Amino acid sequence: MHPPAYNCFVDRDKMDSAIPDLGPKELSCTELQELKQLARQGYWARSYALRGQVYQRLIRDIPCRTVTPDASVYRDIVGKIVGKHSSASLPLPEFVDNTQVPSYCLNSKGEGAVRKILLCISNQFPDVSFCPALPAVVALLLHYSADEAECFEKACRILACNDSSRKLVDQSFLAFESSCMTFGDLVNKYCQAAHKLMVAVSEDVLQVYADWQRWLFGELPLSYFARVFDVFLVEGYKVLYRVALAILKFFHKVRAGQPLESDNVKQDIRAFVRDIAKTVSPEKLLEKAFAIRLFSRKEIQLLQMANEKALKQKGITVKQKRQFVHLAVHADNFHSEIVGVKEMRDIWSWVPERFALCQPLLLFSSLQHGYSLTRFYFQCEGREPTVLLIKTTQKEVCGAYLSTDWSERNKFGGKLGFFGTGECFVFRLQPEVQRYEWVVIKHPELTKPAPLEPTTVPPSPSHSVSSEPADRLSPFLATRHFNLPSKTESLFMAGGSDCLIIGGGGGPALYIDGDLNRGRTGHCDTFNNQPLCSENFLIAAVEAWGFQDPDIQ
Repeated sequence: MHPPAYNCFVDRDKMDSAIPDLGPKELSCTELQELKQLARQGYWARSYALRGQVYQRLIRDIPCRTVTPDASVYRDIVGKIVGKHSSASLPLPEFVDNTQVPSYCLNSKGEGAVRKILLCISNQFPDVSFCPALPAVVALLLHYSADEAECFEKACRILACNDSSRKLVDQSFLAFESSCMTFGDLVNKYCQAAHKLMVAVSEDVLQVYADWQRWLFGELPLSYFARVFDVFLVEGYKVLYRVALAILKFFHKVRAGQPLESDNVKQDIRAFVRDIAKTVSPEKLLEKAFAIRLFSRKEIQLLQMANEKALKQKGITVKQKRQFVHLAVHADNFHSEIVGVKEMRDIWSWVPERFALCQPLLLFSSLQHGYSLTRFYFQCEGREPTVLLIKTTQKEVCGAYLSTDWSERNKFGGKLGFFGTGECFVFRLQPEVQRYEWVVIKHPELTKPAPLEPTTVPPSPSHSVSSEPADRLSPFLATRHFNLPSKTESLFMAGGSDCLIIGGGGGPALYIDGDLNRGRTGHCDTFNNQPLCSENFLIAAVEAWGFQDPDIQ
């Protein structure tokens, strides 16, 4: 068998050790579904030549805007941009945000070539303002390119993709930051044990999750990153979320119960990823990643858009220092008759990322405003989302995160109707902490994604999800996006003049009477929960909390 024909940028000895080449294979399939399977199985992963051919084909097929710089543009501009500088001394563009070029078995000529290509990309893409993933992408593509110009053209095609449904790399701080928030939301839902560990050991969990792309584009060894990139080129951005979630699951499995190696969990995760070969093979990493039943691509896109909108509303569109989550619930300015600072921080660690930087704002307190459901609605209307807290006379504490404005109850013509989205959840804090999310999150087999074209859903009198106006973007996890076998899995919140109900199907997760005096709790289909406190209880106190934007630092 002939040795692989590495190009002049590759350190042959390092490459032979990192990814042993088993010789050429042929790839004849053209169907996307078959390509997906072959990519996941690593069909071209052990053939240097075949991987190069596949990359060429997949990148050539990316739909791009009409004027996309190609190899000839690179040859025209590289001399003017680089000048007489040596490649090794070239500065990196600002958009890489001080990200270093990963070596990926490149020799010194290859590492210099990456710098030249990045500078030429910066010249041709002035609209790319923040893209720390690009050095790793260019370094990998250089392996499978005949020369610098061909690598430049491939990277440009990835950046110039104009298919709105096919996001490839973040190119602005707003897009990057919203991706970090979206990843945090996914961790909160799919890696709850790891999330609990992160909250316990990190000063600011959002800063830990903001590092997720670095795990993939920089810390992963070449043989792992190449396998991820194989699948990424076929399936798109969602693959990156899957792999990063799998990394966090393995980190938690290995480190749970052990002292962290440093007082900085970000550095510990980076070190874990660099040495991931000690824990798991590339095959097992991808196997774990694709065992995670994520939301649909469209649903994740809606979440990303919601996070982008929240950042814009906060004025965060360029890089700036973020406020620590711990400062959102601060001991000096937080007071509740039901929970302490630590318990409220636990609740805040569960809420969607776009609200986690907000400060808690007391909207209603039965001790201040009286034991009246009418007053509760009056104080809460116009606020979205809210947190409901209940303390029983037995000193049990439970509650709910409610995604939707209570004024939605008025759409049902005085009849009791359910509304809300799949971001709602219920919880108990005393005697022990437990959260129960929408049953579909843990059991996606209950549903198949439904088309998202605007439709009108007529409300039924007893348990309906309110219809969406055709010109309004459906919220993340709106039940109309899902084909549910029955309505009992989507009964989130309801309110009438004589009662308030959270969860339904088989009974409410929480029921409170109109005098805020008595309540009951039990299992419900929507949250698949255990009773949140004594099944029939007397209420000592009720509070509702909203979310208030802090001043931007």
